[in-house]
This record gives sequence, structure tokens and C-alpha cells, in this order.
Amino acid sequence: MTKEDDKTVSLVLGSGGARGLAHIGVIHWLEENGFTIKSISGCSIGALVGGVYAAGKLDEFQAWVCAITKFDIVSLLDFTWSTNGIVKGDKVIDTLVQIVGDKKIEELPIKYTAVAADIHNGKEVWISAGPLFNAIRASISLPLFLTTYKYGGVDVIDGGVLNPVPIAPTFNDTNDLTIAVNLGGKVDKNAKVIKVIENSEKNSFTQNIGQFIADLSGTTAGMDKQEWDAFDVANQAFDAMQSTIARQKLSVYPADHYVEIARNACGILEFDLASELIDLGYAKAAKSLGNIL
Repeated sequence: MTKEDDKTVSLVLGSGGARGLAHIGVIHWLEENGFTIKSISGCSIGALVGGVYAAGKLDEFQAWVCAITKFDIVSLLDFTWSTNGIVKGDKVIDTLVQIVGDKKIEELPIKYTAVAADIHNGKEVWISAGPLFNAIRASISLPLFLTTYKYGGVDVIDGGVLNPVPIAPTFNDTNDLTIAVNLGGKVDKNAKVIKVIENSEKNSFTQNIGQFIADLSGTTAGMDKQEWDAFDVANQAFDAMQSTIARQKLSVYPADHYVEIARNACGILEFDLASELIDLGYAKAAKSLGNIL
């Protein structure tokens, strides 16, 4: 397929924590099979991966995220005593700026929109201008984990709270196809999915978060299994909520084609499984989109 024959795509990248690294695999499959991504709409991890791609730095980001270890992740956690989140996120954003550069959205070669949520008014906030990483930081503010972010004088949180697969920003696009990647797909109990680390092998990432919460509450020991399980339940509840909202939104505003990642593919914070998640995204894209070819 020649470049002139490429199909142009509006790509919608959904929210879902570490599962969003599968977005990288989807993008690679599209590029390898004659699709040109002309527009990106994303929230949370979708805003992050989409923004890095729009800035032309996906390969650098992939190399970094595939090399990080659990200990590297812990080193990026800048814990805070704030009441609206336990991690500020400045270290992560500063590291990404070093990898990608300090870009402005309006200077990107691809149309880009990050979606956040105005928690006071219950409205989506579409960000399509200004510093790229301000938009990304606004969109990734996972409730209870990352602190809220003030954008344009408004406190905003993770865009997935209101719209986990934000198709609406692409409505005025004139591209050939709209392709949406939903990270809140049905739980897949039969297929082989990425195995979540067992409690007996709890990684240092979760241990550090648990110890911080214990310190915050005035206890001297880290969280026990029952307390940590409660945190897992909260994450699963958030995933289930997003999955339900996504189904409702997509039934009203359908895309032309979908790639779905099961919401139990990995834990929401298991970013050290990057290589496996990228491969999963590529395989799911090939299966879901191959018929277009």
C-alpha cells in the first residue's frame, strides 16, 4: 500500500492505567499496515501515550518504559501529605519532559485532544492547546492516587471518570476511519492474560504505597493483606465503573472499529509489564482490525 493509499485515522485512546501501554502496540500495528493517524483523542493513559506519539517520541518512550523496573517506579513516586491524593506526579512528568521535550499542543503535527474531568461541575474538559504535559497531567489524575490538578483555575481529575473512551472530540474530523481502543473490555477468564503478581510476591511499588498510607494514618506498620485488598477492590470498582460508562458512551457514539483490552489483563499500576502489554495491544489490533485490510 503506497502512502497515497493510506487510510487516515482518528484514533481514540481510552483510560485504564498500565493497560494503556497496549495502546503502543495498537499504534505500531496501524503504522505497519498502511494507516496514517491524523488525529488523537485520549484520556488518562490514553492522553499520555497519544501525546507522546503526536510529539514523535513514541520509540523513545517505549524504550524507557520497557526498561524501567519496580524499583525505578518507586523512585518516581513523590509522596505528598495532601488530602486529595498520595502522589504529586511531578517526578513522572519531569522525566517524561526530558524524554519527549517541552512541547505545545498547537505545534504538534497531529491534531490532539486530552480529556480531563471537572470534579466540581461534573463536566468534561477538552484540552487542545497549551503545554502538552500540562494537558497530560490534568488528564491522568487518578482519584485517590495522583493529586488533583488545577487547569484554567479548575480542579480536574482523570478524564476516565466521565468518559473512558472519548470519541466526541473527533466528531468534526474528516478522516477515513475512527478507531477506538477500549481498555475496559469484558473480563476474560478463559483466555491467557498477563498474570498479576501474587500477594506473596507483592512488589516494592505496592509496599511503598502501603507504608505511606500507614504513616499517614499514624500507624507504624505497613498495610496488611486485608487492607491492601481493600485498595485493590477500590481499583476494581473504578475499572468496573469505567467499563460500564464506556459501553454506554460507545452505544450512543460508536466508532467505526474497536480494539478491546480485557480489564483484567493486568493490574492498574503494573507498568513494569510494558513489553507484554505492548505485545498484547499489537495482537488485539491485528485480530480486531485485520478485516479492514
